[in-house]
Amino acid sequence: MIWTVERLGRKGDGVAVSGTQRALAALVLPGEVIEGAAQDGRIASPRIVTPSAERVRPACPHYRTCGGCSLMHGSDALVKEWKAGVVAEALRAQGLAAPVAGMHVSPPRSRRRAVLSGRRTKKGALLGFHARASDVIVDVADCPVLRPAIQAALPLLRRLVVAGASRSGELSLTVTETPAGLDVAVTGGKPMEPALFQSLAALADQGDLARLGWDGQAITRRPPALAMGRARVVPPPGAFLQATAEGEAALLAAVRGMVGNAGRVLDLFAGCGTFSLPLAETAEVHAVEGLAAPLQALDAAARQAPGLRRITTEIRDLARRPLLADELDYDAIVIDPPRAGAEAQAREIARSAVATLAWVSCDPVTFARDARILAQGGYTVQRLFVVDQFRWSPHVETVAEFRRR
Repeated sequence: MIWTVERLGRKGDGVAVSGTQRALAALVLPGEVIEGAAQDGRIASPRIVTPSAERVRPACPHYRTCGGCSLMHGSDALVKEWKAGVVAEALRAQGLAAPVAGMHVSPPRSRRRAVLSGRRTKKGALLGFHARASDVIVDVADCPVLRPAIQAALPLLRRLVVAGASRSGELSLTVTETPAGLDVAVTGGKPMEPALFQSLAALADQGDLARLGWDGQAITRRPPALAMGRARVVPPPGAFLQATAEGEAALLAAVRGMVGNAGRVLDLFAGCGTFSLPLAETAEVHAVEGLAAPLQALDAAARQAPGLRRITTEIRDLARRPLLADELDYDAIVIDPPRAGAEAQAREIARSAVATLAWVSCDPVTFARDARILAQGGYTVQRLFVVDQFRWSPHVETVAEFRRR
């Protein structure tokens, strides 16, 4: 059957039409004519009959099997326009619109943090990313999104999998590049018995790792500190961090511009202090986070950093117990919720008198839902920045400035 790809859906699959029928197809582009049979609403193996002028040769040998990058066959201009369009469409579905003030795209080989999967085999180990919609691990030899230091460490990481994975289990390896060396946090491994500890410590030495975490236990050779403004933060093993240094800088620049000269700032879902610590160079900051370990890292860094204004911290599950409207006595709020968004907190902010919000989001749909709540409470989106740290994937982030009308 012959189909025409009408557009790309929100997850990057093509929406193909043939007469009155519609189906999804992977690895295609708008305007392309494709051939293939549809089953359960999907064209499993589309054949390109007429390619788009925006089609390019993928830069990765694993592209067709690996589930990490699903848009590498499209030109940079097409992907950039599509990601901005995904954000605009999500807002439009909620009856909102916002001007895009700028867009950042992180360059190739810039991912300083990646979560790899590993499985032990009879001949060694598989290490890489899952295939699309599968638990099969695609063994990766070269990845064009990873920083060179992580790429160079893949053989060592395979040896960690061989040493510490059971024959039936799968390891998750969170690898972060820091100035002190790689910080590797592994979950799903065998129990840390003395013999395994010796093997892992030897591998950490051979790979010159800064730290190797193993299901909550850590072998620290050097503190894997990261700069956040003037402060140097040692995050907990496997802690959330922005995926690229370039993307973090773009997010921080946008947030700084939105907060301006606010004297008292509330940072919600603060993590290890990505925003709190730089903002404390000019403002008093109250940082709220649901987990204790990131706040402990933030607090330790703040105490050692010169010239910061007062930072206070609070452990609080903001999904279950958001700060109430009468607690929001701040000049500005910075909020960076998880993918599920912050619906409960948005409702309380909508009832507050806070003048300025800088809302960071990693999901356009939940962001648009929360933006509608704020709009109904009297806030307007002044400007919007799109940040693409996950090059060639459907993932997109935004930073929006809200002002109370």
